Amino acid sequence: MKIIRSKISIPLCLAVLVAINGGFFLVPVITNIMNHLPSLKNDFTSWKDTLSFLNYFEIPHLFIGLFMIFMAVLLPTRNRVAWFFTVILLFTIIILDIFIIHENNHKIAYSSAVLIAMIYYWRQFYYHSLASGTYFAIISISWLIVYSMLGTLYLGDQFTPHVTDLQTAFYFAIVCMSTVGFGDIIPHSTEARMFTLTVIVSGITVFAASISSIAGPMISNNVKRIVKGRVYNMDRKNHYIVVGANPLSVTVYNSLRARGDDVTVVFSPGTVHNYPPKTDIVEGDPSATATLKLAGADKAKSIIALATNDADNAFVILAAKEVAGEDTKTLALVNDTQNLKKMKRVNPDMVFSLPLLGSELLVRTLDGETINNELVTQLFFGHEDKQP
Repeated sequence: MKIIRSKISIPLCLAVLVAINGGFFLVPVITNIMNHLPSLKNDFTSWKDTLSFLNYFEIPHLFIGLFMIFMAVLLPTRNRVAWFFTVILLFTIIILDIFIIHENNHKIAYSSAVLIAMIYYWRQFYYHSLASGTYFAIISISWLIVYSMLGTLYLGDQFTPHVTDLQTAFYFAIVCMSTVGFGDIIPHSTEARMFTLTVIVSGITVFAASISSIAGPMISNNVKRIVKGRVYNMDRKNHYIVVGANPLSVTVYNSLRARGDDVTVVFSPGTVHNYPPKTDIVEGDPSATATLKLAGADKAKSIIALATNDADNAFVILAAKEVAGEDTKTLALVNDTQNLKKMKRVNPDMVFSLPLLGSELLVRTLDGETINNELVTQLFFGHEDKQP
């Protein structure tokens, strides 16, 4: 039961709710398509006749349902762009049902509840990157193009001139999405005009969100480098440098901050972490002297290498030896006790192994020895001298 609870998270629960919401829109349309699929295989005459079995709002419902299922798959990764698109989609669904379809049923209430939950837990979605933003932009634009083409073909005879082929539908979709509006294809019915408005509004929204999701991380990273690298670097002194983004490094960071110490965290670009939002972070190769200089290694109290790979910790210590100040201490974590001797060769001021320390404390406790601060200090600083 504890294992199951540990795997259940708020983003996962929200993803399930979003998937259910998508099913409200998707299942009826898929059922209708499956019922008419046998007759469509051999009786294709035109796009209008082929799509005529669908109701007017079933095409947008189909794409809304598919897109929500897609978002539900990505929400457990805590992706901020997935959260943003889901919120926009839920808000659009509510507006569509209330003001256009004029439905007042369980779907509106359910969508509203999911939207409130998504907004309430917005802090749970913190991961973002240039790659994910680009991926979402491509997927969103592609789906909007397909939706626009199918809707245009479905309402083809309600445009002047009539739209009857894929090429013309694709052209009209791009013109509407980009809000160019050449005027060579004009909707002349209320339904066609309303559909054209949805394409225009969706195009503006998707393009704006796509640009922000791609440009946002780029601008954010550059601002962080400028602010933290050129301004804050002057204030980095008498501080601790923690290298790593694993649970141990986060715990060490929180403990040092709770004592009132200044801490700078260093890890590789794109690393997923759970550090607080206002953490002083330097993203770069931790084993590079330039990165450690940027973190203020020459004025630091200690450089603590807490990566999960012992080789990475060794390279961090070697780089730290080149740029650290005279009073800067270097501490290295050894994850595999077999690497203790190898780590000693890079000559850090302190080498510690949590498995070895834990086993030593356990054995001494079982033997009835008293565990005090002096013993713990001896195990940390003096244990390595006993190694052959």
